Amino acid sequence: MMKKQFHLTKEGIAELEAELKQLVAERGPIAERIKTAREFGDLSENAEYTAARQEQEKTESRIAEIENILQNVKVITKPRSEGKVQLGSTVSLKSENGKTKNFQVVGTVEADPLNGKISDESPIGQALLGKKVGEEVEIKTPAETTAYKVVTIS
Repeated sequence: MMKKQFHLTKEGIAELEAELKQLVAERGPIAERIKTAREFGDLSENAEYTAARQEQEKTESRIAEIENILQNVKVITKPRSEGKVQLGSTVSLKSENGKTKNFQVVGTVEADPLNGKISDESPIGQALLGKKVGEEVEIKTPAETTAYKVVTIS
């Protein structure tokens, strides 16, 4: 079985590393809460113990997930501008009525549509990949389908 590769920008990797550092730092305080809660006695009716254990499981699970991503990461470098939209490209689009939209095409881990970071696997990402300046692209949203022209690719 081939390991899944995660495509991330340098900023995305830095964010994950910071989150990992924070989660690792929380291990001690969580263990302390479990120890304290254990001293309250009967664990079957001990809400503090149960909550602390759940928090510990959630933290350990996220730590494992981030470590897996970081071990299998492929850095998205700014693509050499071959004039086509690729993974890592920032694209500026303009509609016929003058509305502009800017997107950065990133891997799924880093996708954050509200901040203009769209996954290369999303419908919009798929529509943009391979487009050149001057070409039209249709962006379908639940509300509407709008035709945009690619203005710049960087």
